[in-house]
Amino acid sequence: MSRLPAELAYRLADRPEELRWLIDGLWAEEAVGIVGGEPKCCKSFLALEMAVSVAAGTSCLRRFAVARPGRVLLFAAEDALHIVRRRLDGICRARGLALAQLDVHVITVPVLRLDIEEHRQSLAETVAELRPRLLVLDPFVRLHRIDENASGEVAPLLAYLRELQRRYQLAVVLVHHARKGGGNLRAGQALRGSSEFHAWGDSNLYLRRCGERLTLTVEHRAAASTSGIALELRVADDDAVALQIADSPQPPAAEAPAISPVARVQRALEAATAPMTVAQLRTSCRIRNATLRRILAELATAGRIRKSVDGYSLATR
Repeated sequence: MSRLPAELAYRLADRPEELRWLIDGLWAEEAVGIVGGEPKCCKSFLALEMAVSVAAGTSCLRRFAVARPGRVLLFAAEDALHIVRRRLDGICRARGLALAQLDVHVITVPVLRLDIEEHRQSLAETVAELRPRLLVLDPFVRLHRIDENASGEVAPLLAYLRELQRRYQLAVVLVHHARKGGGNLRAGQALRGSSEFHAWGDSNLYLRRCGERLTLTVEHRAAASTSGIALELRVADDDAVALQIADSPQPPAAEAPAISPVARVQRALEAATAPMTVAQLRTSCRIRNATLRRILAELATAGRIRKSVDGYSLATR
């Protein structure tokens, strides 16, 4: 084997902050990961919501801005094609979009098995031709015939998806079930099967239901995590069904007044009952990290906010 390429650490390219996210705060750019949860927790709806948002360049769940919109490739193994079409169309109509205008491609084969070399090759060729920004595979249990509890069998399939991600510079969303009765476990540890699933993800989203309450936990390998985001599946007057943040108002985007980034930070701190961290402010205000830190520095210099070990708060508190 020839010598592997190596570079001095200080010469490695410094990736610009604006290229870190595919969906700001929700999914890292070119990340692989899991959308996980027990049955009937709206995992597929969340994956389709992400697909529509990336293809349209609109905010996912009406909160998380899409930093790099682009083509989406989707395989829905459990649902008939007309159901996939109906769900996508409903999400689009709830967002004021037309499905026909979105660059979303749906793989229409009845079976796709990642443990079969011929199928892996076909998927790779499809990705190579379409060059999607995002690949959604839903769910993992229908994509193989292996033992999900055996690390030695799971790892090669996840490694194949990682290889796709690196070769074609795309993000991969893998929908996967959590084990029943895992509500007392940490979200990632509640995933069904091998611990390889939790370790594999760069960005992972976990859905949990307690009675009628549905919550989202966001976990990243290289960024702060967020938990307790309340979601709901809302049905519009025209029967369009879409997942959204439960406490999020739904005025038409054109009617919403423009609010400056500085004003958003101030409003978030005014509404807070305790100091807020940078990660919490980023999620609440939908502002890039560099911009947020500049705003916080300016407000602190002006004496309008103060910083403590717990985070930021208004200077009047």
